[in-house]
Amino acid sequence: MNTEINPVIWFEIPVADMERSKAFYEAVFDRKLTIVDLGPRQMAMFPMEMNVPGIGGALVKEEHFVPSYTGTLIYFSVTDIPGTLNKVVAHKGKELIPMTSIGEYGFCAYFEDSEGNRIGLHTM
Repeated sequence: MNTEINPVIWFEIPVADMERSKAFYEAVFDRKLTIVDLGPRQMAMFPMEMNVPGIGGALVKEEHFVPSYTGTLIYFSVTDIPGTLNKVVAHKGKELIPMTSIGEYGFCAYFEDSEGNRIGLHTM
């Protein structure tokens, strides 16, 4: 493994209903996702800028991609956790844990998306 870069470079969030989940994430994070069809795999790509902090990723619909409340947890960086959680609830997601201090590392919160995935939010 190359030790000169951060080890995580991409994420994929499994979805059952691509249109519903695309609409959910676009509304919650105010970003336009781009649909890409790759045969049996359909993806909705989050916008990504090169040479800025963070990684890219996508929503993925494919036979072996199953939304899950358990397992790996990813965090989205936001400036307004309470406002983001309000958007989650307004778009048929669920607030799981409200904004919580993690000391010198900032604040986090958790929600369940439109597909049943557990997702984290983080801010400093």
